Amino acid sequence: MERSEVSSFEFSLPRLETYLENIDGQGYVNCNLHEIPSSNIISRFQEIENINQCSLHEIPVPKVNALSSTRITSHVFERSPLKLVSGMKQYVYDENDVEYLDCINGTAHVGHCHPQVVSAAQNQMSTLSTAQGFVSNVLNKYVKELVSSLPEPLSVCYLVNSGSEANDLALRLSQQFTGARDIISMEDSYHGNLGVLVDISFKMHEKVPNYKKPEWCHSMPIPDTYRRTTQEDWDQYIKEFEDKLDSLVDSGRKLNAFMFEPHFVIPGLHTPPVSVVKAMVKAVRQRGGLIIADEVQTGLGRTGDFMWGFMTYEIVPDIITVGKPLGNGYPMGAVLTSAEISSKLGAYFSTFGGNPVSCAIGISVLEIVKNEKLMSSARMVGKYLTSEFDKLVEKHDVLGHHRGLGLVHSLEIVKTSTSKLPSNEFASEVMYGLRKKQILVAITGFYKNIILITPPLCFNMENCRRLITTLDEVLTAVERKASAQSVIVYRESMESYSRAQLKRGIIGTEDPSASSAGDAQNGDQDGGESSGSADGSGHQNKRARLESENDAEESNPYEDMD
Repeated sequence: MERSEVSSFEFSLPRLETYLENIDGQGYVNCNLHEIPSSNIISRFQEIENINQCSLHEIPVPKVNALSSTRITSHVFERSPLKLVSGMKQYVYDENDVEYLDCINGTAHVGHCHPQVVSAAQNQMSTLSTAQGFVSNVLNKYVKELVSSLPEPLSVCYLVNSGSEANDLALRLSQQFTGARDIISMEDSYHGNLGVLVDISFKMHEKVPNYKKPEWCHSMPIPDTYRRTTQEDWDQYIKEFEDKLDSLVDSGRKLNAFMFEPHFVIPGLHTPPVSVVKAMVKAVRQRGGLIIADEVQTGLGRTGDFMWGFMTYEIVPDIITVGKPLGNGYPMGAVLTSAEISSKLGAYFSTFGGNPVSCAIGISVLEIVKNEKLMSSARMVGKYLTSEFDKLVEKHDVLGHHRGLGLVHSLEIVKTSTSKLPSNEFASEVMYGLRKKQILVAITGFYKNIILITPPLCFNMENCRRLITTLDEVLTAVERKASAQSVIVYRESMESYSRAQLKRGIIGTEDPSASSAGDAQNGDQDGGESSGSADGSGHQNKRARLESENDAEESNPYEDMD
C-alpha cells in the first residue's frame, strides 16, 4: 500500500507558519496512519520537505507539542528526529551512520538493497524499459511464475503499480461480475488511498475532515483474538457477521464483496480459528458476494507456512491483491483472479504495470524467496519469536497478548493484563525505548497500543535474540517508571535534578544521585556510539559483516517443530 503524497508548498515562511498553526493546533501535519520512526516535526528552522511525512505506521519520532513540554512530560525515553539514509538487508542507517535493526519494513521483503534485486533492476533498465502493451519474455516469465504459486481457478494476472491500484482494480472486477456496489470490510481496516478505497478503509475516515461515509460501505468488528477466547464467543461473532449481511440484504441492497486481510494485520494482527473465517466466507458467497483477499501484508511467504496468507484458512478467494512485497521497495502490485471473473471487466490498460523493469525485479524477488529458503526461515524464526514473546507476556504485566506467525507479529500493550485496557502511552514508551536501543518497530491498532513487527524475511535468529533481550529491558524500564512516576513534581525535588534530566522529562521518585549516575553512563554509551560511527569504518564494513552474518549457520532449537 503506497503512501499518499502531500503537494509541494510554495508559499513564504510566514504563510507556512500560518498554515502549520491552522492544521490541528499542534504545529505539525499529522498524515501518518500508524506510528513509525520518521520525523513529524515541523518548525520554521526545518526544511519544507519534512511536511511530507506520510506513512502507513506510526513511528518513534516526537511531535512538536511533545517537545515543547519536556519539562513536565512523563516520557521515559528520549524522542528525537530520525532520518534514514541507507539500508542493507535487515538494517538501516541514519545520517550519522548509526545502525538500526529494522523490524518494520515489510516493504523490503527480501532485505534492503538486496544485491540480486539491485542488479536485476540495473540490467533491465539499461536494456529496455517501456510501457506495457508490448510482449516480452520477462513479462511472460513473471506472470507464469506468479500464477503458478496460486491454486485454481486463480489463473489470470493483472500487473499494476501499487497495492492501492490493485485493490481499486479488484473492486472494479467484483462490481462488474456481481452487478452490485455494497462492500463489507473490517473496522480499522486500511486498503489504500484511492477515492473508493478510502471509503472502505475505516481507519482513514477519522483522518479525513468532514468525511461522510457512503451508504454502500459496511463494516464488521475485527475478530479480536485477545478478547474472544471461547467457542461461544466465536459462535456469537459468526452470528453477528451473518446478521450484518442479512440486514444489508433485507434493506433491499445487494452485496458486492467482502474485502479483508487474511490475518487482519493493520487492525493489530488477528488470526481467528479456521472455522470462523470459513464460516464468514460461506456466508458471503451464499448471499451472492465475492471474496477479496488483500495480501499486501501477508503475501509471498511471510507467514512461513504458506506462500499466501489465505491458505492458512483452507479457502480460495475469488480475487487476491498484492502490492509492496512484490518489488522489494519498487512500486509494484498485482491482481489475480479467475478467467470467469476477468471476462466481465472488458478493456484494461496500465502504462507502467508489468513493464520489463518491474517484471525483472519481481522475478528476482521470487527467486530469492525460493533460493534463500526465506519462507522456511520465516517459519523457524517465527516459532522462536512466538515462544519468547509468550514468555515475556507471562513476565510483564503491561504486555497483555502476543499474536503472530512467521515474520508478522503483534504485541498488545495494556494498562494491566487483568484489565486488558489498551495503553497507547505505554506502547509509545516501548516503541521509543526500542528505538533508543537501535531497534525500530511500529504501532498500529485502533487505540494505537499494538506493537507491530514485520521485518524483512532475512531477519535471523541473532536478530531475534537481540529483539527479545532488548524488549525485555524496555518493558522492565516502562513498568518501573510507571510504578514510580509521580504526576506532581515539587520545586524542592526538582532542584536535585540536572537541567539535562529535566529536558528529557526523566523526573520521578527515584534517588537523584542514582539517576545522575545512570545518565552519565548512558551519556558515555551514546557518545561511544556516535564516535564509533563517525569515522565511517562501520559504513565500509556493512556489506562484509552482513554477508558473513547471513552465511553463518545458526542453531535453531525449533527446527524439528514442523
